[in-house]
Amino acid sequence: MLSSKKIAIVGAGPGGLGAAMLLASKGYHVEVFEKHGVVGGRNGSLRLGDYTFDVGPTFLSMPEIAEELFEASGRNLHDYLDLKELDMMYELVFPDKNVQMWRNPEKMKEELHRHFPHDVEGYERFMDGTRKKMERLKPILQSPMDKYYQYISWKVLKALPQLSLGKTLHDVLSDYFSEEQLRLAFTFQSKYLGMSPWECPGAFSILSFMEHEYGIFHPMGGLHQLSIAMAKVVEEEGGKIHLNRPVSKLWIENGKKVKGVLLEDGTKFEADEVVVNGDFAHVMTNLVEEGTLQKYSKKNLEKKKYSCSTFMMYVGVDKQYNLPHHTIVFADDYKRNVEEITKSFTLPEDPSIYVQNASVTDPTLAPEGKSALYILAPVPNNFSDIEWENHKGDFVDLILSTLETKSGFKGIKEHTEVMKVISPKEWEIDYNVYKGATFNLGHQLTQMMALRPHNKFEELEHVWLVGGGTHPGSGLPTILESSRITTNLMQTEHEKAYSIPANKKEMERVL
Repeated sequence: MLSSKKIAIVGAGPGGLGAAMLLASKGYHVEVFEKHGVVGGRNGSLRLGDYTFDVGPTFLSMPEIAEELFEASGRNLHDYLDLKELDMMYELVFPDKNVQMWRNPEKMKEELHRHFPHDVEGYERFMDGTRKKMERLKPILQSPMDKYYQYISWKVLKALPQLSLGKTLHDVLSDYFSEEQLRLAFTFQSKYLGMSPWECPGAFSILSFMEHEYGIFHPMGGLHQLSIAMAKVVEEEGGKIHLNRPVSKLWIENGKKVKGVLLEDGTKFEADEVVVNGDFAHVMTNLVEEGTLQKYSKKNLEKKKYSCSTFMMYVGVDKQYNLPHHTIVFADDYKRNVEEITKSFTLPEDPSIYVQNASVTDPTLAPEGKSALYILAPVPNNFSDIEWENHKGDFVDLILSTLETKSGFKGIKEHTEVMKVISPKEWEIDYNVYKGATFNLGHQLTQMMALRPHNKFEELEHVWLVGGGTHPGSGLPTILESSRITTNLMQTEHEKAYSIPANKKEMERVL
């Protein structure tokens, strides 16, 4: 019965590919439509000459989620990916010290003894306390949360004491650490959600815990290899992935009923269900005619809160930097820098910068003796009205100068062979990211769980959502969870529709 169901998936990002993989392996007829010429979306790849870069995410955390998705599809993730764990996860560059963050608890405590001797005990309390929090929050992150009555379910009531309601992420870490730099070392992960640690809900202390508890991994060849692996499984199961086939509109009849998708080349593709993996606000303002939606109308979407954006530089250099795989350079006044990004919406004068130097781990990404550097600076989204065409060149110079001054990436300017820049403007135009907000809708409590767009989209019939714009939120592990939640909901609904009649006479009639 399920094999007769035709599913159209808009976007070949990790959420769309995860859904396609799970559905195809269950017998659905799956077709994925992707605007670009490669799979992955923001988890895709970028090639500049002989250099290879990940477009967006640069490491895999909680790999067991990906392992479980592959297992549910009858596959072993490790037959497709070569994962290398980074014991030294990243180096943090502060104005007066460099701090190495280790997965190994003993090495981590040794580092803390060197730099923050009074907070070693706080680290142990943080890990023990947040482990309990993670256990309570996991069922919420792995289950649909689209009904308000679910807030009084036992799993939510059990988790309530762990939600740190009324506390920000910075508040929560202040309960464990006395040194401000160490608080920042465990709160900068709020940038994965595009938020300030002084505004991000305290429940998200699980972000840094996840890294220290489960580790972070580099797939050889780049994180986009995960997208390639999922696409392989889709095709092995008979699904089809159409590259360079952008969707122009959802095909809607009778007001709310979606019958499929309309492609930019004029083709109509009819489907029983449509799974949307595109950026949520972009899809609802561009792929749906104005006036169709009420709750998520263009006017209402403009009132929502969105993440910050990112200024990206993909740089191929003709030297090998013997520096950590991941480096984070903090602004001298980090709080001011965060406020520039999230409150005043101004161009940072002293940016914080993340650098992935993956060539030190993975020789496949650049020619021998050279490095593929991925450089990211958080910046305001396009609600800021910053004219990036006028500022892009100066901001590139500022970032490179900052790295030369504060980090070990000396001589980066003169050794640069190739470079590509993606500003918030390109995120919006080239990657269809609403207002260039690369981490999607904000993760304030007013936009979480049942208050976030539902996995089974509430305003259109036969439309399902995956990705950062739905529950449980942004970040690669949670996006993969969204594909599992959504496909489980869809399959349950279809199985109910096809359930075998219990009445014997009715069963005989059917037979």
